[in-house]
Amino acid sequence: MKIISYNVNGIRAAIKKGLYDWIKNEDPDVVCIQELKAREEQVDVGELEAMGFKHYWMSAEKPGYSGVSIFSKIEPKHVEYGCGIGKYDYEGRVIRADYPGGSIICTYMPSGTSGDERQAFKMGWLSDFQTYINELKKTIPNLVIVGDYNIAHEEIDIHNPKGNKNNSGFLPEEREWLTSFLASGFIDSFRIKHKEPHKYSWWTYRANARPNNKGWRIDYQLVSASLADKIIDADVRNEAFHSDHCPTYLEIDL
Repeated sequence: MKIISYNVNGIRAAIKKGLYDWIKNEDPDVVCIQELKAREEQVDVGELEAMGFKHYWMSAEKPGYSGVSIFSKIEPKHVEYGCGIGKYDYEGRVIRADYPGGSIICTYMPSGTSGDERQAFKMGWLSDFQTYINELKKTIPNLVIVGDYNIAHEEIDIHNPKGNKNNSGFLPEEREWLTSFLASGFIDSFRIKHKEPHKYSWWTYRANARPNNKGWRIDYQLVSASLADKIIDADVRNEAFHSDHCPTYLEIDL
C-alpha cells in the first residue's frame, strides 16, 4: 500500500496548482489530506473519482478552516469520522479508515503559533490524543497515524534549533510529548529510512525559506511498532509545490 499524506493549505488552491495531476503521476493507493479549508460540496471531485478514489471528508464546522480527508482506491471496511471529542471534531482534526491489516488515521494537529490560548489548546489536544490512541490500540493494534503534527521532533528536524527553541512547534514540552508518543509503541517511518539532515516538510512563505531550505519536518507517518517489518519505503516529496508543506510518502505491506 502506497500512502501519501499532504497538508495542502487549502485543497481548492492546491487543485488549481496541479494537485490532481501530481497525484495521478504518483499513483498512490491512499491519499490523506490535511487543512482542507473546504467542504466536500465545494470541491470538484470528478477527476478524483475518475482516478478510482473513494473519498471521505471530515471538514471543520468553521468555514474555510482546518479539516481532513482520506482518498482511497481500496475501499475501507469502515470509516470513523472524528475522535469523539467535540471540541476537536468541531475543528475537523481526525478521520480514520479501517482496512483488513490495520487502520490509517489522518490527523491535523493544532498549531500554537497564534498565542497562549491556542498553545494551551494544543497541549490539551496532545494529552487527549495520546489517551484516544491508547484506547484505540486495545481493539486496533496496527495503526498508521499520518498528518501534520505541528512539532519538529529533534534538532535534525529543523533548520535552526537554537533560534527556535522558544517557538511553538519546537518547545521542549512538545518535543517531549512526541518522544513519549513514539515510546508508547510507534516508529517514525521516515527516520527508519533516512538518517540524513536537511530533510524538511514545511517552510514559511517568508524570507525565501523554501529555496534556501530553511524548513521544519513537522509532517509524519508514524507506524505501530508491530508493523515495523512491513515498512518498504518512506520519504518526503520535496518536488511537490502545491502548498507551504510537501507530501510525505510511505509504502507499507498493510
